[in-house]
Amino acid sequence: MSEDTFEIIISSGVVICCLAAVAAVGFYLSRSHRDLGTDADLATYRTLHTAALASRHLRNGLTRTGARKAARHLREMLHSDVVVITNLNEVLAADGPPADYLSTALKAMGAGQTRIFRTKIPKRNGTDDAPPHQLVFAPIRTGKGIVGSVGAGGSTVSAGLIRACNELAGWMASQIDLAELDTSRALLMEAQMRALRAQISPHFIYNSLNAIASFINTDPPRARELVLEFADFTRYSFRNHGDFTTIAEELKSVDSYLLLERARFGDRLNVTLHIGPEVLTTVIPFLSLQPLVENAVQHGIEVREGPGHITITAQDAGAYAEVIIEDDGVGMDPDHAHEMLAGRNSGGHVGLRNVDLRLRRFYGSENGLIIETAPGEGTLIVMRVPKFQPENRP
Repeated sequence: MSEDTFEIIISSGVVICCLAAVAAVGFYLSRSHRDLGTDADLATYRTLHTAALASRHLRNGLTRTGARKAARHLREMLHSDVVVITNLNEVLAADGPPADYLSTALKAMGAGQTRIFRTKIPKRNGTDDAPPHQLVFAPIRTGKGIVGSVGAGGSTVSAGLIRACNELAGWMASQIDLAELDTSRALLMEAQMRALRAQISPHFIYNSLNAIASFINTDPPRARELVLEFADFTRYSFRNHGDFTTIAEELKSVDSYLLLERARFGDRLNVTLHIGPEVLTTVIPFLSLQPLVENAVQHGIEVREGPGHITITAQDAGAYAEVIIEDDGVGMDPDHAHEMLAGRNSGGHVGLRNVDLRLRRFYGSENGLIIETAPGEGTLIVMRVPKFQPENRP
């Protein structure tokens, strides 16, 4: 084989290898493009992602801070020169060139419909020689009526931008309604907590003080001990911070409660504890165990003749911590228990109803109280909470 022929063969091999490499890269890039989806898929993803980024800033309502942060994302989503968000009285955010946007927004809100306006938007250097721009403003209408407006604009306003601004106003209204709902839920939770504390106040405090008074002359050391237990119980029950605590903290409060109740009932009240140490640090809603134990005392032991027994169990149940309160008291009709949890007939079991509502609120409708009872057969109440709750802190 001649030297020239050998060089030709080598050159051809190099060319073939280069072509193969180019083909492989092309194939990889085409696969990568298909994996990411079509252009329409990518545009949809970007729009939804940007909307999600903006929504987190509106979940506290129509505030100045939230509006400013959301406006940057909304401007990117609309591809407009400016995005403006107002309430009924002032501009909360204007992402774009400065101008008198409020008077324009007030006209749209006053008309109660989307309006298009021509205005002069000065350049960012402060001069007033920018060409006329067009703005579209849409009122933000929630369940309470018009609460503000959102506007966008540029050198021209297309039909697409008008439709987008209308949809954006509706979407923002839904976010604001959700913020109102969150506030209402928080107020409801606060009202439920006040109801639980009000239930403790007149009944338990009166009886506890009477029990303490009965020992002042006959057994002063016991009276002092009960005063300290009463102080610890009330300090815990009426604290003003946090929606959550731990099973250990809640059981400590329950122990103080039972010591005070034993002072009143004496040998009639017997309690057995089965506590698994592995669940003591599990987070639970504040003031959720004491109402269950109080229900066992009031509606189980207090109304029966002779001694009664309450068993408190806290144990591991896989992904959940399970707390069981069982008494051998008078029990109740199962239908009545169902009606009580449904809120149709509390029958004096306000504490159980409120605890059930709070459990469902925090952990979902499937995680409410479980009540097993029958007339003359006592009552068993089960509360199950997830062991892993990184979003809830005591």
